[in-house]
Amino acid sequence: MKVLITGGAGFIGSNIADRYLELGHEVVIVDNMVTGRPENIPAGAAFYEMDICDKHLDEVFQKEKPEVVNHQAAQIDVRKSVADPVYDASVNILGSLNLLQNCVKHGVRKFIFASTGGAIYGEQDYFPADEQHPCRPLSPYGITKLSIEKYLYFYHETHGLDRTILRYANVYGPRQNPHGEAGVVAIFCKKMLSGEQPVINGSGEQTRDYVFVGDVVKANELALTRGDNRIYNIGTGVETDVNQLFRAISDLMHTPMEEIHGPGMPGEQMRSVLSSELIYKELGWKPSTPIEEGLRQTVEFFRKILTAVE
Repeated sequence: MKVLITGGAGFIGSNIADRYLELGHEVVIVDNMVTGRPENIPAGAAFYEMDICDKHLDEVFQKEKPEVVNHQAAQIDVRKSVADPVYDASVNILGSLNLLQNCVKHGVRKFIFASTGGAIYGEQDYFPADEQHPCRPLSPYGITKLSIEKYLYFYHETHGLDRTILRYANVYGPRQNPHGEAGVVAIFCKKMLSGEQPVINGSGEQTRDYVFVGDVVKANELALTRGDNRIYNIGTGVETDVNQLFRAISDLMHTPMEEIHGPGMPGEQMRSVLSSELIYKELGWKPSTPIEEGLRQTVEFFRKILTAVE
């Protein structure tokens, strides 16, 4: 089938594009290259450098006629959304609506949406959170993601557009950019490899559910043909605090560094961890990469990049 991937030159989107091509699908990438990188664009994919808000997006749909849209592009930085909620909404809401209108106009069959677990649930009532947990987003970023989930219900009921919503935990791995909360892994890796001192925001006792990008790709593979009109958490069910993460990466670098703490950041939750039991029961997905192995692969990726630059 032919799949249009927004943000396909970025961290998660490019990994998904690689896998879809391996499976024999046709891949079309739309990316404005704000955080995307040219080297991430796989050979064999059609590429359009374009913003999802662009009115000319219609021309891409007209030419390529995708059967499925996998929407990974977003303004992903929680802190930026707090500082500039208008910009956050212009990308995450208006850009997504531009995509959805084109899906309806050009007969797209299915829409796969990269949503967020932690940012939608807010401070949790129980741990780990399942898909029935109350949605109380603490940031404009979380609000915009929840809004698109609601729009997707409308587009299905009104226009018959099927959707699968994947609520990601904190995704990390090779090709990661240092943006958003999960970007702390990339930030620590890059700074430590460069001999710089990373700073931990706040106490470092904030916990997150770190899920490896390879496991996220597998969920997107399953969503191509299954899970219609369902919402699934994509997480590990394991909490890791920032101090633990710092020490684990430092150990992998073999360069012990002092834990330096700075002020906390507005809009950040204290604890976030997701249950993925539903997608395991319905689609057989479960995370297969322990954080120790995922961090090892991530450190090696950044080490190779730094060596290449030098």
